[in-house]
Amino acid sequence: MNPQDPLSQLKDIHLPATGGFWPPAPGWWLLALLVLLALAGLVWLLHRRRRRNRWLRLAKAELSGLEHQASPEPQWFAQLNSLLKRAARQRYPDKHPESLSGEAWVAFLLATAPKDRIASRPIVEAIVHSSWQPKASADPRQAMEFARSWLGGQAW
Repeated sequence: MNPQDPLSQLKDIHLPATGGFWPPAPGWWLLALLVLLALAGLVWLLHRRRRRNRWLRLAKAELSGLEHQASPEPQWFAQLNSLLKRAARQRYPDKHPESLSGEAWVAFLLATAPKDRIASRPIVEAIVHSSWQPKASADPRQAMEFARSWLGGQAW
Protein backbone atom coordinates (compact mmCIF):
# COMPACT_ATOMS: atom_id res chain seq x y z
CA MET A 1 0.00 0.00 0.00
CA ASN A 2 1.44 3.30 -1.08
CA PRO A 3 0.58 6.23 1.20
CA GLN A 4 1.02 8.52 -1.74
CA ASP A 5 -1.67 6.77 -3.80
CA PRO A 6 -5.07 8.31 -2.95
CA LEU A 7 -7.00 5.45 -4.61
CA SER A 8 -5.61 2.91 -2.17
CA GLN A 9 -7.16 4.83 0.71
CA LEU A 10 -10.74 4.43 -0.65
CA LYS A 11 -13.04 1.99 1.15
CA ASP A 12 -15.41 -0.49 -0.48
CA ILE A 13 -19.04 0.51 -1.21
CA HIS A 14 -21.46 -0.35 1.62
CA LEU A 15 -25.19 -0.69 0.92
CA PRO A 16 -27.59 0.85 3.44
CA ALA A 17 -29.29 -1.52 5.92
CA THR A 18 -32.77 -2.76 4.95
CA GLY A 19 -35.74 -1.26 6.77
CA GLY A 20 -36.95 -4.58 8.26
CA PHE A 21 -40.50 -5.83 8.36
CA TRP A 22 -41.77 -3.60 11.15
CA PRO A 23 -43.64 -1.29 10.92
CA PRO A 24 -45.50 -2.59 7.88
CA ALA A 25 -46.51 -0.36 5.04
CA PRO A 26 -50.05 1.09 5.10
CA GLY A 27 -51.18 -1.37 2.44
CA TRP A 28 -50.38 -4.31 4.71
CA TRP A 29 -52.35 -2.69 7.55
CA LEU A 30 -55.32 -2.31 5.22
CA LEU A 31 -55.05 -5.91 4.05
CA ALA A 32 -54.86 -7.15 7.66
CA LEU A 33 -57.95 -5.09 8.53
CA LEU A 34 -59.87 -6.50 5.57
CA VAL A 35 -58.90 -10.08 6.47
CA LEU A 36 -59.98 -9.54 10.08
CA LEU A 37 -63.30 -8.04 8.98
CA ALA A 38 -63.90 -10.94 6.59
CA LEU A 39 -63.16 -13.49 9.35
CA ALA A 40 -65.41 -11.68 11.81
CA GLY A 41 -68.20 -11.60 9.22
CA LEU A 42 -67.79 -15.29 8.48
CA VAL A 43 -67.88 -16.20 12.18
CA TRP A 44 -70.98 -14.04 12.65
CA LEU A 45 -72.75 -15.67 9.68
CA LEU A 46 -71.90 -19.18 10.87
CA HIS A 47 -73.07 -18.39 14.39
CA ARG A 48 -76.30 -16.89 13.08
CA ARG A 49 -76.97 -19.90 10.87
CA ARG A 50 -76.22 -22.31 13.71
CA ARG A 51 -78.52 -20.41 16.07
CA ARG A 52 -81.27 -20.26 13.43
CA ASN A 53 -81.09 -24.06 12.88
CA ARG A 54 -80.89 -24.95 16.56
CA TRP A 55 -84.51 -26.10 16.55
CA LEU A 56 -83.68 -28.59 13.80
CA ARG A 57 -80.77 -30.10 15.73
CA LEU A 58 -82.94 -30.38 18.84
CA ALA A 59 -85.80 -31.93 16.87
CA LYS A 60 -83.47 -34.51 15.31
CA ALA A 61 -82.04 -35.33 18.73
CA GLU A 62 -85.55 -35.77 20.16
CA LEU A 63 -86.49 -37.90 17.16
CA SER A 64 -83.50 -40.11 17.86
CA GLY A 65 -84.71 -40.50 21.44
CA LEU A 66 -88.19 -41.40 20.20
CA GLU A 67 -86.66 -43.97 17.87
CA HIS A 68 -85.16 -45.79 20.83
CA GLN A 69 -88.55 -45.82 22.58
CA ALA A 70 -90.52 -46.80 19.46
CA SER A 71 -93.65 -48.76 20.25
CA PRO A 72 -97.05 -49.13 18.60
CA GLU A 73 -98.73 -47.23 21.44
CA PRO A 74 -100.96 -44.16 20.91
CA GLN A 75 -98.88 -42.23 23.44
CA TRP A 76 -95.73 -42.71 21.33
CA PHE A 77 -97.53 -41.45 18.22
CA ALA A 78 -98.82 -38.45 20.19
CA GLN A 79 -95.22 -37.61 21.12
CA LEU A 80 -94.16 -37.94 17.48
CA ASN A 81 -97.01 -35.66 16.37
CA SER A 82 -96.07 -33.15 19.04
CA LEU A 83 -92.47 -33.14 17.85
CA LEU A 84 -93.54 -32.64 14.24
CA LYS A 85 -95.87 -29.79 15.23
CA ARG A 86 -93.14 -28.00 17.18
CA ALA A 87 -90.76 -28.35 14.25
CA ALA A 88 -93.45 -27.15 11.83
CA ARG A 89 -94.16 -24.13 14.03
CA GLN A 90 -90.48 -23.17 13.85
CA ARG A 91 -90.16 -23.71 10.12
CA TYR A 92 -93.55 -22.34 9.02
CA PRO A 93 -94.58 -19.76 11.63
CA ASP A 94 -96.82 -17.83 9.24
CA LYS A 95 -98.98 -20.90 8.48
CA HIS A 96 -99.75 -21.61 12.17
CA PRO A 97 -99.42 -25.41 11.92
CA GLU A 98 -99.79 -25.84 15.70
CA SER A 99 -103.51 -25.19 15.36
CA LEU A 100 -104.03 -27.88 12.71
CA SER A 101 -105.42 -31.31 13.48
CA GLY A 102 -106.90 -34.28 11.65
CA GLU A 103 -107.07 -34.03 7.89
CA ALA A 104 -105.73 -30.46 7.85
CA TRP A 105 -102.60 -31.63 9.71
CA VAL A 106 -102.23 -34.56 7.30
CA ALA A 107 -102.55 -32.21 4.32
CA PHE A 108 -99.99 -29.84 5.82
CA LEU A 109 -97.46 -32.63 6.43
CA LEU A 110 -97.91 -33.93 2.91
CA ALA A 111 -97.68 -30.45 1.37
CA THR A 112 -94.40 -29.75 3.15
CA ALA A 113 -92.94 -33.24 2.72
CA PRO A 114 -89.74 -33.22 0.65
CA LYS A 115 -90.51 -36.33 -1.45
CA ASP A 116 -92.99 -39.16 -2.14
CA ARG A 117 -96.07 -37.20 -1.16
CA ILE A 118 -98.52 -39.64 -2.70
CA ALA A 119 -96.78 -42.72 -1.33
CA SER A 120 -96.52 -41.14 2.12
CA ARG A 121 -100.25 -40.39 2.47
CA PRO A 122 -101.26 -43.70 4.15
CA ILE A 123 -98.32 -43.48 6.55
CA VAL A 124 -99.04 -39.87 7.50
CA GLU A 125 -102.75 -40.59 7.99
CA ALA A 126 -101.87 -43.55 10.20
CA ILE A 127 -99.42 -41.44 12.23
CA VAL A 128 -101.97 -38.69 12.85
CA HIS A 129 -104.91 -41.00 13.57
CA SER A 130 -102.89 -43.41 15.74
CA SER A 131 -102.23 -40.71 18.30
CA TRP A 132 -105.87 -40.62 19.50
CA GLN A 133 -107.17 -44.09 18.73
CA PRO A 134 -107.07 -46.80 21.39
CA LYS A 135 -105.02 -49.12 19.15
CA ALA A 136 -102.37 -47.70 16.86
CA SER A 137 -102.69 -48.59 13.18
CA ALA A 138 -99.29 -47.31 12.07
CA ASP A 139 -95.94 -49.05 12.05
CA PRO A 140 -93.42 -47.13 14.20
CA ARG A 141 -90.59 -47.87 11.74
CA GLN A 142 -92.48 -46.30 8.84
CA ALA A 143 -93.49 -43.39 11.04
CA MET A 144 -89.86 -42.82 12.00
CA GLU A 145 -88.78 -43.03 8.38
CA PHE A 146 -91.32 -40.40 7.36
CA ALA A 147 -90.47 -38.12 10.30
CA ARG A 148 -86.75 -38.41 9.56
CA SER A 149 -87.26 -37.53 5.89
CA TRP A 150 -89.67 -34.71 6.77
CA LEU A 151 -87.19 -33.18 9.23
CA GLY A 152 -84.29 -33.79 6.85
CA GLY A 153 -85.97 -31.72 4.18
CA GLN A 154 -86.52 -28.80 6.55
CA ALA A 155 -82.99 -27.34 6.55
CA TRP A 156 -82.64 -23.72 5.46
